[in-house]
Amino acid sequence: MRLLIIEDEIDLANALARGLRQQGYAVDIAANGEQGLFLAEVNDYDLLILDLNLPDIDGLDICRDLHNKNPDLLILILTARDQIEDKIIGLDSGADDYLVKPFHFQELLARVRALLRRSGQERHKPVLEWRDLKLDPVTHTVWQGKRRLDLTRKEFAILEYFMRHPGKVVSQEELLEHVWDMNANPFTNTVRVHIRSLRKKLGDDAENPRYIKTVVGVGYSLSPPRSQPRP
Repeated sequence: MRLLIIEDEIDLANALARGLRQQGYAVDIAANGEQGLFLAEVNDYDLLILDLNLPDIDGLDICRDLHNKNPDLLILILTARDQIEDKIIGLDSGADDYLVKPFHFQELLARVRALLRRSGQERHKPVLEWRDLKLDPVTHTVWQGKRRLDLTRKEFAILEYFMRHPGKVVSQEELLEHVWDMNANPFTNTVRVHIRSLRKKLGDDAENPRYIKTVVGVGYSLSPPRSQPRP
């Protein structure tokens, strides 16, 4: 999952990004509204953490603008504005959740997980399942039958993205968009390297895959695309 933080308190933004990255999320930071709007328009984010008291643009205007342009973007407002009227206005402006400063990081993390669970096809399943695989985004554990898999953060994030989009053919570019941050080099073979490593840990055969299928010239799919019925 790829997140954007729009926060002008750079120490706070860096601390949040560091904690979220330790949980396996890809995170970009914008220090003002103008930069945040630009990043949100050129990149595909799953969730936005938005401060309201920015130096150049009011966060509520950013919230309305991005919600109107991309209703699927999850928005978590993080602000010192603690009046009930502020919360109502924030939620009515398109935010999905509202958290008042000061806060505990674990609460922020729980709210991020809850919002991401509500999105996509697996919104009601805290533990993702596909065939004999079980993935728990909260504890960051993956089980293959009775065997626990030892995955790196990137391998876990790739598998989680596949399991949230079963049957979908996912391109390398889409994986870079959602699993890596904006510092990733799109011209490297990092996606192929991590896919190869993940397949090895799954015991998958690239020639006759049980889990990750390569769709030549397009990308990868967790489950083989359904065959088209004959006319």
